[in-house]
Amino acid sequence: MHKITIRILVSLLLVSLATQTPATTTGSDPHSYAQPQLMRIQHIHLDLDIDFAQQQLIGSAELQLQRLQQQADELVLDTRDLDIRKVEFEQDGQWHSTPFKLAPADPILGSALSIKLPAAAQKVRIFYATSPQASGLQWLTPAQTAGKRKPFMFSQSQAIHARSWVPLQDTPLVRFTFAANLRTPEGLKAVMGANNDAADQDGNYAFDMPQPIPSYLLAIAAGELRFQAMSERTGVYAESVILAAAAAEFDDTEAMIKATEKRFGAYRWERYDLLILPPSFPFGGMENPRLSFITPTVIAGDKSLTSLIAHELAHSWSGNLVTNATWADLWLNEGFTTYLERRIVEDVYSSRRADMEAVLGYRDLQADLAKLDAADTRLQPDLSGRDPDDIFSSVAYEKGSLLLRWLEHTIGRAAFDTWLRGYFDRNAFVPMTSAGFLRDINQHLLQQHDQVTLAQVRAWIEQPGLPADATLPQSDAFAVIDHARQQWLQQEISADALPTAAWSTQEWLYFLNKLPRDVGVKRMTELDQAYHFTASGNNEILHSWLLLAIANEYVSANARLRNYLTSIGRRKLIIPLYEALLETASGRAMATSIYTMARPGYHPLAQATVDKLLASTAAE
Repeated sequence: MHKITIRILVSLLLVSLATQTPATTTGSDPHSYAQPQLMRIQHIHLDLDIDFAQQQLIGSAELQLQRLQQQADELVLDTRDLDIRKVEFEQDGQWHSTPFKLAPADPILGSALSIKLPAAAQKVRIFYATSPQASGLQWLTPAQTAGKRKPFMFSQSQAIHARSWVPLQDTPLVRFTFAANLRTPEGLKAVMGANNDAADQDGNYAFDMPQPIPSYLLAIAAGELRFQAMSERTGVYAESVILAAAAAEFDDTEAMIKATEKRFGAYRWERYDLLILPPSFPFGGMENPRLSFITPTVIAGDKSLTSLIAHELAHSWSGNLVTNATWADLWLNEGFTTYLERRIVEDVYSSRRADMEAVLGYRDLQADLAKLDAADTRLQPDLSGRDPDDIFSSVAYEKGSLLLRWLEHTIGRAAFDTWLRGYFDRNAFVPMTSAGFLRDINQHLLQQHDQVTLAQVRAWIEQPGLPADATLPQSDAFAVIDHARQQWLQQEISADALPTAAWSTQEWLYFLNKLPRDVGVKRMTELDQAYHFTASGNNEILHSWLLLAIANEYVSANARLRNYLTSIGRRKLIIPLYEALLETASGRAMATSIYTMARPGYHPLAQATVDKLLASTAAE
């Protein structure tokens, strides 16, 4: 059969799957005004100008609808700070204006857009412009980019920020296909989480996405981008100054895909490319289908931080394929993905590295369990009246992963892998709830294996903290690190006599993170002279070192700390440093001074987090 015909048939099948109402889709999404039980979006066509001068997207969104209740006469969409200029519906091949109402804005949810529709209307076209302050977009000046030559724009739609740049049903309960026509200023290339043409196209770009996605995976970017292939189905988009380094760092991506396919089924998104964003990107990565957005802070030169690529790739199965129905079930995305990430690292690198990274992740979980309210240490927290951005912690990631690790350990890897592969196949392209997960695992795994009961699995989800029988990660490599650290702390050996010749990034992180917070300036100086931590180019190691520097008032690192906080915006790396600074009066003064300089270059999500920290400290 001709390739084009096959592709059309596949697209139609995927659209059909996207518009089904599976057994897992029950209730509604408290973070969306949409009413998908009445009408739901099947397809979106965007036609947008990317206006860097005004820092706006300007144009239209055409929505193709599926009517689930024919008598419904109103379509309700999610928006945030959008300038809605005109709304039309199509009937008999003609477009007609229709009344609409934009409700007052809620600080978390934004504004509901209500559109009157006659019974025959199947398409709606909305003309609009985004706000320069859109929460899901960041506009960077040339000075804020890696190349310093051209401006840059990128989106971050998760969790509920797609509504700030497209009027749509902003809920993972709804999946849609999309196409787009984008126009950019001369010299700037647009890309999307869709089919991308690596060749330049003189400022006019066309995209289509045949697989249905939820709104939080809608992604757009534009900048002075170049492309370098890594394999037939993988490659890197980046500014030219970091393109070669990124491609070299991440050239194990194809091996990661093959390892995951072998264990958990086919990769269903055709291509897997990476977009290396400017340093202000607030996350390590974002799993936008076909085009993961990646922070440059993981380009270490030795592939020691490439587990982040394994994580974003794993989302192609857990999250992008089988998706949390609402944000209260975030663990179904992130817990599964963290588990898969470690399995990929084990297959591509070694079980030794996977074990070390699991131990480091467990230490992060322990820290969060100690400081979070007990209710928020459940895998399914109550998000009533809360911004879903506020509940992103290691609980969903690491506790969720530990649940799957415990199941694997207790039932056996072979049986568990068979279930997990089937879980992805059975639930592909539909939303999933914790209740749906429990039904699936009970029917397809637990009823065949009596080592685990459904009540035990439910307790993992519904109860705070960790069950007493959790299978905790261990690493023999870290026992050596513990012994060496104690020898140095007890002054049995000097810093330069530590057996560090073969230590990996993970071993160095374990060494630094377990040092006493009050190790003292003298010992800090000794370490720095031996290993030059203040000048480290590894952002994870430098982060751990700077936390120690703040705790010990190691002023020799102050200039590096200021440079670090003003040159990157990844929240995982900068927020703990601000929190540490705010613990003392002198640190508060430094934090305020640094943030005044750094804030314009941070993403709105990072700005909001640091603003809240500073406001809370001021109130105290």
